Amino acid sequence: MTAEEDSAFLNVTDASALPDHDNEFIDPDDLRQFQKALLDQDADPLVALNDWRPVYQRVRRNRSRKKKPRRSTDETREGVLYNVLKWPFLLIVLGWIAVLSVLYALTRFYIMFYEHWVSWRGKRQSLRKQLYQQTNYRDWLKAARALDDHLGNQKWKETDEYAYYDHATIEKLVGQLKEVRAQVEEDIRNGHRGVSDPPAAEELCTLLEACVKNNFAGVENPRLYSEAYSGTKDLVQEYMDEVKTCIELVSGDKQIDNDDKYHHFKHLDTNFGRTALCLSGGATFAYYHFGVVRALLDNGVLPQIITGTSGGALVAGLVATRTDEELKELLVPALAHRIRACDDSFSTWFMRWCRTGARFDTNDWARQCSWFCRGSTTFKEAYERTGRILNVSCVPSDPHSPTILANYLTSPNCVIWSAVLASAAVPGILNPVVLMTKKRDGTLAPYSFGHKWKDGSLRTDIPIKALNLHFNVNFTIVSQVNPHINLFFFNSRGTVGRPVTHRKGRGWRGGFLGSAIEQYIKLDMNKWLRVLRHLELLPRPMGQDWSEIWLQKFSGTITIWPKTVFSDFIHILSDPDPERLRRMLRMGQLSAFPKIQFIKNRLHIETAIARGLDQFAPPGEVRPSLRYRPRPGAPPQSVVADGDMPGGFHGPFTDGDTDSSLEMDRPRRGSFLQEMQRQSAVFFDDTDLTGED
Repeated sequence: MTAEEDSAFLNVTDASALPDHDNEFIDPDDLRQFQKALLDQDADPLVALNDWRPVYQRVRRNRSRKKKPRRSTDETREGVLYNVLKWPFLLIVLGWIAVLSVLYALTRFYIMFYEHWVSWRGKRQSLRKQLYQQTNYRDWLKAARALDDHLGNQKWKETDEYAYYDHATIEKLVGQLKEVRAQVEEDIRNGHRGVSDPPAAEELCTLLEACVKNNFAGVENPRLYSEAYSGTKDLVQEYMDEVKTCIELVSGDKQIDNDDKYHHFKHLDTNFGRTALCLSGGATFAYYHFGVVRALLDNGVLPQIITGTSGGALVAGLVATRTDEELKELLVPALAHRIRACDDSFSTWFMRWCRTGARFDTNDWARQCSWFCRGSTTFKEAYERTGRILNVSCVPSDPHSPTILANYLTSPNCVIWSAVLASAAVPGILNPVVLMTKKRDGTLAPYSFGHKWKDGSLRTDIPIKALNLHFNVNFTIVSQVNPHINLFFFNSRGTVGRPVTHRKGRGWRGGFLGSAIEQYIKLDMNKWLRVLRHLELLPRPMGQDWSEIWLQKFSGTITIWPKTVFSDFIHILSDPDPERLRRMLRMGQLSAFPKIQFIKNRLHIETAIARGLDQFAPPGEVRPSLRYRPRPGAPPQSVVADGDMPGGFHGPFTDGDTDSSLEMDRPRRGSFLQEMQRQSAVFFDDTDLTGED
């Protein structure tokens, strides 16, 4: 594919070019069942009809009758000093946080002007403009290398020494891998005659098992990719390429039997871990994720595991239910014609907000969302169709219950569009919704006793701990677009693919003084927010602890921040037109381009390990293949229903009825049924209760 073809998709604005543009996918009966579940008050021990209207209204009693003193159920909120000092202390701290916020904004403006007048001048500024004008990765990489050559970053790449990784170990290991690999290749050419004991292939396996680990010797430290616009040190790149070559050589060697190879690759898989793409919430800012996904897809580095929260869940649902070919046709500006969630007039949504406490209609959103999720597709069905593992973070409407990460293990028959709606149900925007499950006959029923769920961003925007628990994820690519923390994302020493340009990369953004002030103010604000939370001084409007929207972790191993514009805040609850979506696609791409080389190095090794596992799995063992592949002529798989629960509700367990004529992807630990039974009812809270990042 040429560079012109890589960027041609930005010109596709005709709605008819979208696959399934006129296909609504969803069965009207599914929407009726969803509406019935929402209105079923017996299904959920609700304390409110919505976020503002309590079910049990307060009854006014005769004031002449004295009330008996009643202890509060919240013991920590009692006491004379607490009641006397609570509001004065709260107002003082909030006032100080407001002052710090103003100072922080002024500091960032100072850093911006400093970089504009000190860092970016002359030829480096013209080269930087050329870099940001590119619309495909090939041209971007050429422009990035030209900028690196001008700034002298190429000399840094050629020097092995660096404080953030063990260069001596890596240099020695590369030499050993090359030497042993040469012996294995010679044995293969000689037909394995006169092979040493032990064979060189076994020695190569021993070396790989010693070094193929997550961030071995610091080679996956983001600092190694933060000193240049393109790539990393030559020694690190040589090591990554050599490891990949050796893994592929072991797969094709005949000296080791298949059983030993399988256990070898299983060992590598456990130690190396897996990669996940995490798409944050952020209302209509989430449409920047389309550009990020497009950049990863076009360059062959889109991870198999994808998680989304709130607006990011909608994008993740689209990605997980479509094949690569379908995504390339869908991720175009014409997709704006299918985004119609915010087309109500002001009078319509204002009257709805006054009547129900929510701006948007839940049933209309369910219908709109179902197209992105291919109708009432379940998590398991999406996994079987595309091989991608979709995860959606949902928060229960009960403030004391833990969150759930819905996926094909924890909730295989949960309907994706219902989970996406639940993850987007921000108080005041959309009321809490009921998750739906697909029964054996294809009809829908309430999931998890009909309990209601809401926006996952309120507690776990990026569920890193849960991903590690279920899928051994230890490398996360986070596309972060939350507008309320956009201003606070700042790395004083540069980030992956965006180094500090002055003082040959050893300087500070905005100078040392600017970076020091920025860090101090940000840490001080974080400290006072934690104080308010731990002393339980913050009010809880709508019964929700809002402190987590500031204090949770929003970044990953790699964090991608698409560049936003001021108009995005104005249109935060408006549907984009094709022109606006084109800009968001392009900005999402540009923000992902600097990270691609880092991701490639990681996924090349991970993919080689996964192929080895798939190739050498014993006949009786589950084959953890990268993609689901039905056998030729196999009939479609029947729907597996969730276990029946009393009262017509359905729980998270399945009865294990599957079509044996299908080869399905399985988790890499145990069989699908065993793993599902072990984890299907796992609920967890991904927040750090100790308050430490």
